[in-house]
Amino acid sequence: MPRHASALVVALFLTAAALPQGAAAQEAATSAEPPAPAEPAAAAQPPAPAQPARVSTGLVTIESDQQRADQLTGVITATGNVRIVYPDERVVATARQAQYFSKENRVVLSGDVDIVQEGGNLIRAERVVYLVDGERLIAIPPTGQQVFSRVRIQQTPPASPAATPAAAPAPAPAAQP
Repeated sequence: MPRHASALVVALFLTAAALPQGAAAQEAATSAEPPAPAEPAAAAQPPAPAQPARVSTGLVTIESDQQRADQLTGVITATGNVRIVYPDERVVATARQAQYFSKENRVVLSGDVDIVQEGGNLIRAERVVYLVDGERLIAIPPTGQQVFSRVRIQQTPPASPAATPAAAPAPAPAAQP
């Protein structure tokens, strides 16, 4: 694999960080805070299912009909039935072409782009430009159509009444003489 190919792979899937589930999962996996102490048994909620620890392997697979790298321009191009799998972020992207512009630190996926993340997050567009340094994603629709995005919002369960302190009653208004 050419020297810049790993940068293509990393940059392509930084798009996953733009999707809420990937960012939240990554933050949770790298948090160094100790777990909160357990509540007394009477007020305890059933334990949440344990999430397996996520290990970052950096492994990315790019499949395409053709791949080339130009060391002079710093452009890496994969064309024809491009399929990129990034297990660390649980993302699969497909497109007709993927390019990484190393001098600009920019990734461009074009032609029937689908970026799918396990758990339901999805972006569908004709072209997706990812500016790596600014962590900015621009999705461009096919002519006369719209970009389609589906994002699963992680909701935190409401606090149980036992865990929420009771509100103090409002003071009674002062008596008028």
